[in-house]
Amino acid sequence: MAMQTSFLGFFVFGFLCFICLPAEAALKKYQFDVQLSNVSRLCHAKQMVTVNGGFPGPTIYVREGDRVQINVTNYAQYNLSIHWHGLKQYRNGWADGPAYITQCPIQTGTSYVYDFNVTGQRGTLWWHAHILWLRATVYGAIVILPQQGTPFPFPQPDREEVLILGEWWNADVEQVEKQGNALGIPPNMSDAHTINGKPGPLFPCSEKHTFAMEVEKGKTYLLRIINAALNDELFFSLANHTFTVVEIDAVYTKPFTTEAILIAPGQTTNVLVRANQVPGRYFMAARAFMDAPISVDNKTATAIFQYKGIPETVLPKLPTLPAQNDSDFALSYNSKLKSLNTPKYPANVPLNVDRHLLFTVGLGINPCPTCLNGTRLTASLNNISFVMPQTALLQSHYFNIKGVYTPDFPDKPPTPFNFTGAPLTANLRTNQGTRISKIAFNSTVEIVIQDTNLLSVESHPFHLHGYNFFVVGTGVGNFDPKKDPAKYNLIDPIERNTVGVPTGGWTAIRFRADNPGVWFFHCHLELHTGWGLKTAFLVENGPGSDHNILPPPKDLPSC
Repeated sequence: MAMQTSFLGFFVFGFLCFICLPAEAALKKYQFDVQLSNVSRLCHAKQMVTVNGGFPGPTIYVREGDRVQINVTNYAQYNLSIHWHGLKQYRNGWADGPAYITQCPIQTGTSYVYDFNVTGQRGTLWWHAHILWLRATVYGAIVILPQQGTPFPFPQPDREEVLILGEWWNADVEQVEKQGNALGIPPNMSDAHTINGKPGPLFPCSEKHTFAMEVEKGKTYLLRIINAALNDELFFSLANHTFTVVEIDAVYTKPFTTEAILIAPGQTTNVLVRANQVPGRYFMAARAFMDAPISVDNKTATAIFQYKGIPETVLPKLPTLPAQNDSDFALSYNSKLKSLNTPKYPANVPLNVDRHLLFTVGLGINPCPTCLNGTRLTASLNNISFVMPQTALLQSHYFNIKGVYTPDFPDKPPTPFNFTGAPLTANLRTNQGTRISKIAFNSTVEIVIQDTNLLSVESHPFHLHGYNFFVVGTGVGNFDPKKDPAKYNLIDPIERNTVGVPTGGWTAIRFRADNPGVWFFHCHLELHTGWGLKTAFLVENGPGSDHNILPPPKDLPSC
């Protein structure tokens, strides 16, 4: 079988182990050319939007403390922006990237420089387009290495590898999305999942589109795993080997072993794996998790973990993945995620809360005379389906432009009901609007995100821009404000930037609002985001200029 073996990990490890120099910030510059490229998978060739012609795009390597400048030049036919997912961008929402939230998109034929500092973060994050469904092909990894001389808080690996899980459509993804929107129904699901842009040999015409990494018996490898899929939570496993989870969303964890991981769109997971089996060829595999009556792409993507010296004629072994609807595994796995919580890497959980928020997740149906069934699917938070503005929210806030949004997003749903009881098919006074929530600087916030059975229960991965948060509690059924907070973990809860709300359940998160700006909060299933399952937080300036939003760059795109 012909395949491409990755040597990138050798370079990365060499870079990581480079001679220790005094710790000082460096300036890292990258050029991103957004362009149409010819790409072939599954016996289908098409033109699609890429960065620098790659699928996935380039990996950004930086160290904690570095300054980064990325000049994005848009040669594609779509206006777009790029989000640096998980980077906190302190006071610097101008570099965050979501179109019409912190900036207007980069017009075709123009450029914009994302200029930001990497402060107090180290680990695996990622970048992706943040408009329409362009992130299906416009994405890549961010590897933040610790400061020089700072070791990992886990055994040093011999080598590391980036593994990005994604999706592939044979058709033009933007046309797929447009067709679904025009008909008022979900767009066609993907034709394959991918690992580093390749579906693996279980798909037609994919012998040369299989990712492989060569390993040596007895050595330990750090896998930096990213879920860049648009709409699917994924199980990931390696045949005959176990993983030790050591980091998620660029935050170190208490290590634990597992035969598989669960990773939602937007999340990252770092695992250690030791090549301690009989030398051979072993499949790494990714397949969707869905424990609700909703159709997903259930095909399995594979890559190969290949011991050195083993011929390619040896057939790889497949791992046993959890069942597609294995809710027990999902709940058990997530319950094992704990912050390291050491003096060097503390878990600074807010113990007292200034602002309590309850956000209900709802799906609904609105009238649409031109749609397939005379209706259009929609989604809402607290019965509000968010309408994207035509002027970026951060710009309108900073320059005091009136009429773009209203800061009156409700703290709780207007119509209480049995959220996870019998399925409800009617909207509960759902309305549309560009309504956001204003938060006082440095206040402590708790958000309980509650799934509902409006049309159907479903798991939802929620991402908060500009912040990490602590996942202090989760459960199945309706959140009980009298009983459930007593069960919160306020000692070592996991800290992350994207969290999965369990199907028919709830998740409670806490954070301190110490980063002024306008920050997007949305479901990271692209389907639901497009339907309106999103809002934003306007965090006010603090006392003194060093707690205020930075001035905008001179080349900020205009709408």
